Amino acid sequence: MTIQDRTVSDTIADVVAEHSEVVFGLMGNGNAFLVSSLTARGHRFISARHEQGTVAMADAYHRASGKIATATATYGAGFTNTLTSLAEARLARTPLVLVVGDAPTTGIRPWDVDQEKIAEGLGVRTFTVQAHTAAAVTRNAYKIASAERVPVIVAIPYDLASLPTPTQLDLPGVPVPPTPQPDAIEVGVAAGLLQRAARPLIIAGRGAVTSKAGPALRETGDRLGALFATSVMARNIFESEWDLGIAGGFGRIPSIEIMRQADVVLVVGASLNTFQMRYGTLIAPDATLIQVDTLHAATHQRVDRFISSDASAFSQALLEWISPNPSNRWRDKAQQVADGRIREEPASQEYAADGRLNPRTFAKALENILPAQRTIVQDGGHFSGWIPMYCSAPDPQGMMLVGTAFQTIGLGLPAAVGAAQVGNGRTTVLVTGDGGALMALPELETMIRTVHSGIIVVFNDAAYGAELHQYASRGLHSEAMLIDEVDFAAVGRSFGAAGLKARSLADLDQLRHWVDDGCKGVFVLDLPVSQAVIAEYMAESMQGILSALTRHEK
Repeated sequence: MTIQDRTVSDTIADVVAEHSEVVFGLMGNGNAFLVSSLTARGHRFISARHEQGTVAMADAYHRASGKIATATATYGAGFTNTLTSLAEARLARTPLVLVVGDAPTTGIRPWDVDQEKIAEGLGVRTFTVQAHTAAAVTRNAYKIASAERVPVIVAIPYDLASLPTPTQLDLPGVPVPPTPQPDAIEVGVAAGLLQRAARPLIIAGRGAVTSKAGPALRETGDRLGALFATSVMARNIFESEWDLGIAGGFGRIPSIEIMRQADVVLVVGASLNTFQMRYGTLIAPDATLIQVDTLHAATHQRVDRFISSDASAFSQALLEWISPNPSNRWRDKAQQVADGRIREEPASQEYAADGRLNPRTFAKALENILPAQRTIVQDGGHFSGWIPMYCSAPDPQGMMLVGTAFQTIGLGLPAAVGAAQVGNGRTTVLVTGDGGALMALPELETMIRTVHSGIIVVFNDAAYGAELHQYASRGLHSEAMLIDEVDFAAVGRSFGAAGLKARSLADLDQLRHWVDDGCKGVFVLDLPVSQAVIAEYMAESMQGILSALTRHEK
């Protein structure tokens, strides 16, 4: 290709290639020239089967790798198809660039929509390229996405996409707000509260992982005699025997009960969402809750003191204030944490009362069957607590929960595709429900086509389980909450995967043998589980809803 043959899309593709190792996309009229330019030069391109999957893949790729991610879709319907996964990425604070086609510079056509205004409604900014500044605009978009940890959109007007690229002009750099640094007085106050605490608890979230705050927080906790806990996506950040595990809805009851004893709780880099707060029951009413986040205000009304700061900067500053506290005896009274007894529990039955599989029992069994080197990707739904409670992950990047920020399901399959592209030699394990799997079914083919080592576990209760437990239990008619049971193993086999619909624990030997043989390809495990076994976090949620209704009626 000569310089004269190069298009505006080629110029944008140059910048995309500089900033990404892989692009997740679906070609259409609005991005055809861009995608062609990328694939012609040999840039890695994962083709999704639905535009929602493009952003979900990019989001998960970032969560698994820590790298900025790129997705692309066409204009109009292609763009609007990305909105659910784009909203999830925005609320989860995922840095990614979505390159889309857009209406021509001459004006909106009958099939166009105001994409910039739609994106604005999600809190996502759009940067529309012009022919002379296509490169500069695209570079600025990547700069903002990375610095502010947000998704942004690069829009290519249709009539510019194939236009010969003119000489590129520079643009002033986009101002990027500085990373918040901790206020010394606020750090001192937090240190004083922690130093005087009898039962200090430190909870770390994904923000602590991305800023590498783990070592300083662990040292602080060790000096204080504190216990630790994490969000799902910060598991193992402390690498400590005093780690209680996951805080909130997906924690085990014995650990949650100890967390509720804390009198001062420091939360660093966690959003304190509904699940993390266990529907408002995680923190004792008389405990002091301190939150540290890069946002400008607390994310939960329960927070007593909020400090706007980068997690690592705060943790280093806090450590300078903390001296060893040999008089604190909370760890002495919690030896079951260090020696592992807290994680012991009685064996559960293989089958529930209705004769279907007990999801708790099968989640426990999978801990020792799934390959040790694994990345677990969890879709949303009632089932989503079982695997975090009973299956481990090698590091914080080894377990991700997608959809919780926007309270959506159906992003699991494309997210597994994105996580698998990191190339870290791990097996990607998708854990989904039947409702979410059916929503994302187009990407089953994508996963089988692109993932070299993957396992899909479907907790199949033939229902939208969360709705069934929250609303049918209150008297609502359940017909629309039920799903005619699907054999996902058979569906997977029709696309070329291995598959098993398990009817007993003994059946899991087939998966065990597949793992022992090298985990090559994709294996679909369909677990027809009982609707009657309700996760503890869901039971507590239901109790909270009923209590609130009772108070309202009074």
